[in-house]
This record gives sequence, structure tokens and C-alpha cells, in this order.
Amino acid sequence: MSFASIWSSNLHNLRHTLVSSHNHNLLRFGTCGGWGILDTGRWTFQSLTTKVQIMNQKLENDKPCNIKLELLDGTVKRRSQANVNKSEFQNFQAIQQCDVQQSVTEERDLNQLVTVLVFDIETTGFSRNHDRIIEFALQDLFGGRNSTFQTLVNPERFVPNTDIHGISTNMVNRHDVPRWKELAPILVRYVQSRQKPGGIVLWVAHNGRRFDVPFLIKECSRCSMDIPPDWFFVDTLPLARQLVKPDGSKLSSFSLKSLGEHFGIPLLGEAHRAMSDVNMLSSVLQKMTFELKIPISGLVERSFKVSDLT
Repeated sequence: MSFASIWSSNLHNLRHTLVSSHNHNLLRFGTCGGWGILDTGRWTFQSLTTKVQIMNQKLENDKPCNIKLELLDGTVKRRSQANVNKSEFQNFQAIQQCDVQQSVTEERDLNQLVTVLVFDIETTGFSRNHDRIIEFALQDLFGGRNSTFQTLVNPERFVPNTDIHGISTNMVNRHDVPRWKELAPILVRYVQSRQKPGGIVLWVAHNGRRFDVPFLIKECSRCSMDIPPDWFFVDTLPLARQLVKPDGSKLSSFSLKSLGEHFGIPLLGEAHRAMSDVNMLSSVLQKMTFELKIPISGLVERSFKVSDLT
């Protein structure tokens, strides 16, 4: 059976499992330190596991490289590659881009279709055309094994803004720190290992539309990698602008730090480090979507694709 046929069959099944708009799956906290889904009154709890490291992973590139990649909670798993001809793949992309958002938002059991990845980057500056990513971190909001991923990235250049994030040139310009072209295939395989069968990946970042996502796109384009068509992106900044204080007034600042203070969430780790910001945003996202009554389907409806930016 072709890839496009399989996807078409999945869409056919989705259309027979529609629910009314009042059936919400809200993102909630677990009482014992984990993530879960509040699905019409039923709580499903998934705990996070311990931290391990993978060192000296060898990758194929244009020169020998001994990479030290810090992967929290487990390993990157390879997936088998599907053999799809060009016309089938183009049809598959068209089906995804036209129907997937509507189909996912209408699906009864959204946690079986949507993988929510909160991510953050640190860079050498603000220009996506001239600056480079020097740290990348993400967390699968549904938890479980291998639910977090973090690594420094070698920009092969001087880092001028160490005072902002604490990452120095000597920390990243090393043979055991991966360059983006070496990291990209590892990242894709990791995301595939988290992705739900027939579903989409929802990437969440604060100010992601103007900063994180354009940087991600530019870094991938430099190594001739296309962003997968089933990757969608959500910027939490517009959501933050909808929040109000107990007295009904708007927040004076919408920075991630201010949102943490608004919700009473303590900072874990150093400020402006990728994993610290991911932990903060993961907690803020759950508090924010609960307060604004935004279900997972609402996040999908607010998502954008690479084509919306390029």
C-alpha cells in the first residue's frame, strides 16, 4: 500500500470519529511531577525518567568527528525508511498541508495524533542570516522515556554574546560538539521516535514565529534539509497577550520570565539556557492553556507551517 493511500485511509477514519467542540483535552500538571492530559475528567499520568548521556556518537560527515551529544532520558532511535516515489510523496505532502490540521482538530483522541514538543534555542545573535544556533533543547510535553533532548551546537565562529546566555566560544567550538549539519539528522530521527502513527508534530516556542522557527528553517536550509511537512509550529507570545491579572488588567510584560512570575513558577537552572527556558515554557504553556481554556485542538488551529513564513 502506498504512503499516500495509508494517509488517505487515516483521514477517512478520522472523519468517522468527530466530536463536538465542547469536548476539550486540556494540558494539565501532574501532582507528582510529570505531564498528563485532562481528557473530559479522566487524568492520565506519565512520569519523567532519569537523565543519561550518550557520548562519542559517530556520524557520517565530511571529516572525522567525535561528538558529545547530551540526550536526556534516553537514546535516539532509528526508524525504518519508507520507499516512496516522487509522485506519491508529493501527493502525501499535499494531503497533509490541506487536511491534516482540520482532521486532527476534529479527532476524538488527540493525544493519539499530536506530539507536542516545547523547544528553545540560544544563538550568537539576532540575525538568522548571519548568526548561528549554539544550543538546542526540547521536551515532549506528554513525558515518558527519552522525553527531553539537549545539546550544544558548534557554530564554527566566535560567540560575541556570552554575557546573555553564558555560552562561550570555547564551550562550543570543539570537535566533540556537533555542527548543525551533523545534529539535524539526529534530531529528525529523535522526533520520529516520538511521533504518533499518522499524526503531526506540534513545535511550541515563545516568540517562535519571529525568532526560533526562522532560525531553525535557516539552519536546515544551509545543510539542504527541508522541514518535514508534518511539523507544525505554535508561538505562545500571542497567547500570553490574552492573559489578564486577577484584577482584570493586562500583563505589563509578556517575556517568559514575566509569565513565570505571573504563574508563580520557579526557574530551574540558569536563565537564558535552552533547557531552563524549555522547562519554564512547558509549565507556562500548561497553566496558560488551562486559564485560557485552549484545548490541544485549539493549539493546532493556531499553528503555522514553514510555508506561512517563507
